[in-house]
Amino acid sequence: MRKTERYKIDGVNPLWQMYKTVSFLKVCRNFIVIELCRFLPSVKWKHVLLRKCLKMKLGRNVSFAYKAMPDLMFPEMIEIGENSVVGYNATILAHEYLIEEYRIGKVIVGSNVLIGANATILPGVTIGDGAIVGAMTVVSKDVPPGGFAFGNPMQLK
Repeated sequence: MRKTERYKIDGVNPLWQMYKTVSFLKVCRNFIVIELCRFLPSVKWKHVLLRKCLKMKLGRNVSFAYKAMPDLMFPEMIEIGENSVVGYNATILAHEYLIEEYRIGKVIVGSNVLIGANATILPGVTIGDGAIVGAMTVVSKDVPPGGFAFGNPMQLK
């Protein structure tokens, strides 16, 4: 089970009320930094911008590939260990808005982890050291250290 905090909402769906959850200015700043990083050719510059501007906890030599997308609303809830790679167009989410509630959960990615192209990491997930997440996998539960997650629905090997 993913580790998320759930917040019930009355009335209109939570996405219409998102600026009660997170400041509009924070979202604007995050949008600018993330979009810049998605296209920036330097892995080192991306690392600095994501750490300094978005308060992401990134270990040494973490690499975000072209178009990789950290969470727009709560990037500070993402922690990635040393020497990990976030593949092309991969998405790491720390929030999800549903019809009657929204959920927020910290995402912890260990050291020496490979997240494949177009993978999606859902909120509240932990990926252990040395794990591999295959391309296009939707990570909906924890991946143990050294594990291999693949497919949709996700399977563990």
